[in-house]
Amino acid sequence: MPDFGTLLNVVLLSTVASLGTGLGGLIAIIRRPGRRLFGLLMGITAGVMISLAFMELVNEAWQLKGFWTTSIGFGLGAVCMFLLDFLIPHIRFGELEARGQDERSTPCDEVRPHRRWRRHRHAFFRSHHITDQHLFNTGILLALGISLHNLPEGIAVGAGYLHQPVFGLFIAMAIMLHNIPEGVATALPLYRCGINKWEAVRTAFLSGLAEPIGALLAALFLTSFQDLIPAALAFAGGVMVFITLDELIPTAREFGHQHYTAFGIIVGTMFVFVLSGVFGL
Repeated sequence: MPDFGTLLNVVLLSTVASLGTGLGGLIAIIRRPGRRLFGLLMGITAGVMISLAFMELVNEAWQLKGFWTTSIGFGLGAVCMFLLDFLIPHIRFGELEARGQDERSTPCDEVRPHRRWRRHRHAFFRSHHITDQHLFNTGILLALGISLHNLPEGIAVGAGYLHQPVFGLFIAMAIMLHNIPEGVATALPLYRCGINKWEAVRTAFLSGLAEPIGALLAALFLTSFQDLIPAALAFAGGVMVFITLDELIPTAREFGHQHYTAFGIIVGTMFVFVLSGVFGL
């Protein structure tokens, strides 16, 4: 039986990490980010993800189980992320990704949610007057996409904590910073299309709650199969590298400012260096 205290700590840590999306939502309604700030934020989250993946997750898995386990786990994580992107229609940082679609649309292109969602969306957004249906649909699919990506990211927190509690705390703090631009990307189009600003923030916050679910599932599974913890760390590393290379950096360079994006990547990487030193990892 899994230890209740361990599971509770994993859920709490991953919940703290998920709060970054809510913070990003607040930033979006307080001050709409321009190209420079958006490029900087996206660069920071890319720097955090890529350095966390290689410097900590992959490196730790390699030391624990060697290159075969690390390579297979890393590859499976990347493939899993690719399949989620390909099979489930959603929007991620301004790009529409749908099954069988080779080209990606912009946020202003029309997105048609399921008919049932169109009937019941007013039960969720009560105090609003939608002025831009396209932006409204964009925000909803952004929330779906970020929820899909946060679910496997929670595996990193769960596996890291089971390996070493301080390691799990370190991962949670790094991911929390990474989640801030995701909250901005979710709340901003909803707020601009006429949704009440606090409901836009709420949507950004709720989209991050998939992370504790992923962390809890990982903890429940890995407490029974502890030998798979190194593979799970490598898996999470593959997820993070795929997201960074496929989405974060390309989107930052397209919609942000190139120099600020590069500076953000350096800042995000330095943050992981400093955080690793502070935690003694």
